[in-house]
Amino acid sequence: MTTETVQQSQPSRQSLSTSAARNLATTTKTAPQMLGITPRYLLRSLPWVDLEAGVYRVNRRRGFILGDGQISTYVDGDNTSRVVAEDLRELPFLSQVDSPLLTALANAFVEREVAPGEPIVDAGAPADQLHIIASGRAEKRATGEYGADALVAVLGDGDYFDATAWAGGAPMPYRVTAVSSCTVLSLDRRTLVELADREPSLRAQLDAFQADGRQPADREHPIDLTSGHSGEPYLPETFVDYEEGPREYELSIAQTVLKVHTRVSDVYNSSIDQVQAQLRLTTEALRERQEWEMLNHPEYGLLNNVVPSQRVRPRRGAPTPDDMDELLSRVWKQPAFFLAHPRAIAAFGRECTRRGVPPQIVELFGSPFLTWRGVPLLPSDKLDLKGSATSAPGTTNILLMRVGEDRQGVVGLRPSKVPDEVEPGLSVRAMGVDRQAITSYLVTSYFSAAALVDDAIAVLQNVEVSNYHDYS
Repeated sequence: MTTETVQQSQPSRQSLSTSAARNLATTTKTAPQMLGITPRYLLRSLPWVDLEAGVYRVNRRRGFILGDGQISTYVDGDNTSRVVAEDLRELPFLSQVDSPLLTALANAFVEREVAPGEPIVDAGAPADQLHIIASGRAEKRATGEYGADALVAVLGDGDYFDATAWAGGAPMPYRVTAVSSCTVLSLDRRTLVELADREPSLRAQLDAFQADGRQPADREHPIDLTSGHSGEPYLPETFVDYEEGPREYELSIAQTVLKVHTRVSDVYNSSIDQVQAQLRLTTEALRERQEWEMLNHPEYGLLNNVVPSQRVRPRRGAPTPDDMDELLSRVWKQPAFFLAHPRAIAAFGRECTRRGVPPQIVELFGSPFLTWRGVPLLPSDKLDLKGSATSAPGTTNILLMRVGEDRQGVVGLRPSKVPDEVEPGLSVRAMGVDRQAITSYLVTSYFSAAALVDDAIAVLQNVEVSNYHDYS
């Protein structure tokens, strides 16, 4: 092969290739990215109370004790709905009854299916049965002051009716109609009467409830006052009574131990600090867990601390402007913000579009947000979507809250100071190097949340996010 032939076979290039040049270049790198990081608007929007001793006591005026307003049910091995016996203590006249009696009552419930549009009970009919909705949705309706049909409430899983009329054998004060397919458990009043005739303690409680069976309109013990008087009448004497056992919130905790090999931190530390990169992502994960716990924890989570009177059910499943107005009527004292799953906000936007009432936009935290009646809707993926592989995408909840100690609202709780603190309530403590040359760091976050009074928070329960409309 001649020299001329070799030259012709080589590629024609007159400068250094880019692939070779990269060997001498410095790469511009990003910090490690993480899909699970969210804006965490709840943590950013809540006022925080710094605790000196790790315990937050909420002193309240003495009130009347209420349950969660629902009677739980379950499905047994025969695919039959059953009542949780102990949950019958929700009924005031059964609150002190022995467990065997509750079991006897629970076993006497009869299951039936009600189709959409069918009545469950009629107004004025004898209240000879106590009804519990095991699943489905129903409407409680009555005749209004001027003869119009009025929606009293939307009922769902666990709701019961009507305990007062049932206990006294009075006529039903309203009618209940199924909106969706409902599974209803019913208990005949004769069973209650027969047990009361055999058990003096049950009879005594039932008689006392019939004498004064309704909860007082004021849920707190009254303060005696007089007004509009003239002359020199004797003024009432009063005092404000407090709860003797106020609720105390202890700080919760989220922790992990981060491990970094010394060879990594010694040799591979430029241009990004490996320890700081690891700590940053670990801290982000702890804060994400913190927000989830503050919403969903069974003891102090905000979703699990909404009283029955502050729970609202959507009329038709999807969150409509009417439903959001109903929620605002429960937290009408200086509402701060709604908190909802992004898909719930999208579902609400679709319902507004359908009705021709587009929500206004406001800018917060450098981003645009939908508002309703001037109250912003903040997104959070910590409000879980419920559903299954064989069902629609799911249902979720929408929270509305008032915030701040000065407004008797919702507050976040954290320690005023912790050792090795890197952020408020979060510490990173070096634990030393082990015999495998691995450095350990204890990363800890302390937090909790509290609603100071019952009307500081309300929830729109079980809203559907899969309802779409054809606008053509």
